[in-house]
Amino acid sequence: MRYPEFLKTGGRIGFIAPSFGCAVEPYKSDFEESLKWFEGQGYKTVKGPNCFLDEGTGISNTPELCAGEANDFFTNDKSDVIISCGGGELMCQILPFVDFEALASAPPKWFMGYSDNTNLTFTLNTLCDTASIYSVCASKFTGHHHQCVDDAFSLLCGRKLSMSNYDRWYKEIWGSPCPVVSDHAEPEKAENKDNDEKTHETWTNEKTGDVFDLIPYRQYIYRGDVPASEASFSGRLTGGCMDCLQILIGTGFDKAADFSERYKNDGIIWFLESCDLSVMSMRRALWQMENAGWFSNVKGFLIGRPLRFYDTFGDFDHYDAILGILGKYDVPIIMDMDIGHQFPQIPVISGAVANVTAGGNDLNIRYSLS
Repeated sequence: MRYPEFLKTGGRIGFIAPSFGCAVEPYKSDFEESLKWFEGQGYKTVKGPNCFLDEGTGISNTPELCAGEANDFFTNDKSDVIISCGGGELMCQILPFVDFEALASAPPKWFMGYSDNTNLTFTLNTLCDTASIYSVCASKFTGHHHQCVDDAFSLLCGRKLSMSNYDRWYKEIWGSPCPVVSDHAEPEKAENKDNDEKTHETWTNEKTGDVFDLIPYRQYIYRGDVPASEASFSGRLTGGCMDCLQILIGTGFDKAADFSERYKNDGIIWFLESCDLSVMSMRRALWQMENAGWFSNVKGFLIGRPLRFYDTFGDFDHYDAILGILGKYDVPIIMDMDIGHQFPQIPVISGAVANVTAGGNDLNIRYSLS
């Protein structure tokens, strides 16, 4: 595995938009504020031509021009690291135009992003044998940001290689309180939230007006499909957003089984989360991955909270969707982690060896660049 050099003090941070650009509010002003934050910390910022554009379908520009921007930043020396401007919908369309051979031959650079950026964070691992960072995009680095954003930047700079979960997560309120649909769901009694300040805390985004429930972190640990009180395991990380991973299966960009075989001595830890997938879509995605040979040599699974956290199909919820496929492997599975679309998110070095320990509602991931 190739590990890029960490960002040095006063280094150059490149920004590209292989998915959405920061063309509309609040992303435009957030990105501009983030640029000021980076510059205020003494770093140089280098913006790609697509950063503020909305010229494409589901991406900032045409697939060819988005790929050209990525090819340029990965192979030239104008920046030391690269952060994606944002997520989006159709970044997969740039893949035929990305020069993965050139990326694999050039000195490696850290690339950081999540969601639709799985199309690069994952393929950098499996096609280029290069580590990447699955974490927040550029517009999160405003003047008032969460600890997880500081952790992501500390990781990008090589100052922090051990991460732990956060105390609470942010559930966006869509009109009325979310109903309880599972014994796993938090908070336990939604109907009491408005009358009990101890179980109902909110945070309001002053810029957008969006209101969020602050929900205590609660993880669920399994060994196979059997609940466990703790877990400790190690392996090489890869994964990302299942919405994106699923569509790679069977294409020329699907080398996950080869990756698993190449690192079978380490074993693979899959980190997985979802954005738009329903519970049945999650189940189908995992079935596809399994039958494409992705889970050979697996050592464990780290499962983030799905964006559709309270979605069910009758009594069938996301725990059933996940454990019904992955439970047969008799390896640790940690559910509802701080990974992915339900903020905050632990920054993950995709491609690194990780030592994972979990017990109760405490979790730690220690990265080893070996």
